[in-house]
Amino acid sequence: MVKQVLMWTVRYGIAGALILVGQIVLVADSSPEGAGWEGWALFTGAGVAVLLLNLLFRMGVEGDRDREREEAARRYFDEHGRWPD
Repeated sequence: MVKQVLMWTVRYGIAGALILVGQIVLVADSSPEGAGWEGWALFTGAGVAVLLLNLLFRMGVEGDRDREREEAARRYFDEHGRWPD
């Protein structure tokens, strides 16, 4: 249970917090230079980057699982002479 909460926090909580901070910076900006837009872009971009990195990592891990299943199927074929169902 604790592991699942921690995993969810790392996967989505960090990115969500960064995007939320970007929104807060945009709303809280009162300078005439418009620095709030720059802060918004910085934090929102960082949050989206964390989400995409998570997605790419999970896709890579899934590919490893596919390779392991393929390897097990090949071993079964070598032992039994037929492809497993």
